Amino acid sequence: MQPLLEVIALGPGDAAGAVEGGADRLEVVADMRADGLTPAVQTVRDLKRECDLPLRVMLRANDGFATSGSELSRLMGAAHQLYAVGADGFVLGFLNPAVEIDVDAVLTLVEELSDAPWTFHRAIDQTLDHDAAWDVVVDLPGIDTVLTAGSARGVSDGLDDLCRRAADDSKVAALMMAGGGLAPDHVPWLARAGVRKFHVGSAARPGRSWKAYVDAALVRSWRMLIDDAVASAL
Repeated sequence: MQPLLEVIALGPGDAAGAVEGGADRLEVVADMRADGLTPAVQTVRDLKRECDLPLRVMLRANDGFATSGSELSRLMGAAHQLYAVGADGFVLGFLNPAVEIDVDAVLTLVEELSDAPWTFHRAIDQTLDHDAAWDVVVDLPGIDTVLTAGSARGVSDGLDDLCRRAADDSKVAALMMAGGGLAPDHVPWLARAGVRKFHVGSAARPGRSWKAYVDAALVRSWRMLIDDAVASAL
């Protein structure tokens, strides 16, 4: 599997830096104060006009990981609108009151995605039993990526768990995208364990500020680091 670098985009101003720096895909979100919510339809339309990178769009209506029937209905409607203006895939994930994967809610929304590929986001890091959560997500229909830091506290705390899971199970390794406080020194360890997908957000922006646009030089540094680490691991 070729290495994949996904960069968070908040709007069309982030497109040029991501493209020039060598990103493979954009995760499109709004409101990083809430760790990413569903963006406006116009944002996705504008990004699609600015670049030809695949756009994976967040479907999340609140700053938690639970949802309700009315929220799901709104997210289903949003999914259709976002797909119509250029979303290539989606990012979603829900937990139930027992802090387990809410399979019913996930499947309800996935059925509306027109067979588009999708990512299960870092809700998996909030579950009480990570082993049980992975057993569930690997078999969800249409999923091709699981964004995870291995810990709710970030990759620095979850690195050992990520490496162990990827090394122990090739199916998990193929799905896993490491992100959530990813640092350059994490990358070689993850690559050696079999991880080939990497996700960066504020680390692709000057001063790690969400008010700054994605910077081509920073993206390029991640691109080179990831490519070198994966090549060395082969």
